[in-house]
Amino acid sequence: MAVNTIIWDLGGVLVDWSPYYVFSDAYFGSEEKKKYFFDHICTHDWNEQQDAGRSIVEATQELVAQYPDWEKEIRDYYGRWTEMLRGPVQGTVELFRELIEKGGYRHYALTNWQQDLFSIALVRYNFLHWFNGRVVSGVEKTRKPFPEFYRLLLDRYEVDPAKAVFIDDNIRNVKAAEDLGITGIHFRNPEQLRVSLREFAVH
Repeated sequence: MAVNTIIWDLGGVLVDWSPYYVFSDAYFGSEEKKKYFFDHICTHDWNEQQDAGRSIVEATQELVAQYPDWEKEIRDYYGRWTEMLRGPVQGTVELFRELIEKGGYRHYALTNWQQDLFSIALVRYNFLHWFNGRVVSGVEKTRKPFPEFYRLLLDRYEVDPAKAVFIDDNIRNVKAAEDLGITGIHFRNPEQLRVSLREFAVH
């Protein structure tokens, strides 16, 4: 397979983001309370609705009305969102830089990210401007792992899936890419990614 295109997820691959940087056991006072919060209130599915284009204000107000006893915690989810951005994943950013300097590949970002919050990341991190193009879920009103989100990128930038590699830290998203004929790499750390790319003669 002759790879000419690399498609990158951002959060967890190039950007170190986690709600647990705010919502630690110490924040809640117990691991059980933290687990309840993420399992029943600010759930992964709830956050993905905002990734797919829903207003963070609307989402917050609705949840506060549903769970008034959890108002502080709910408001902190987006109110303290910038504290969840720890910074670049340095090893991955360095690999990205090396591949750009070497040349020969097109690079695209395919990310689940709420539109307004993504603008903050664009201000903070210059490497997010290195791509040949970006497809952001909050802008497109759809997200991974839905096939139409991947197809948006393939069609918009005329990417041949048979010549593309997709990198994501979520195995669900990797499998969705593979279902469309894109070679997937399940990201674990920068060193593992470097080795995996070499297997496809990308180095």
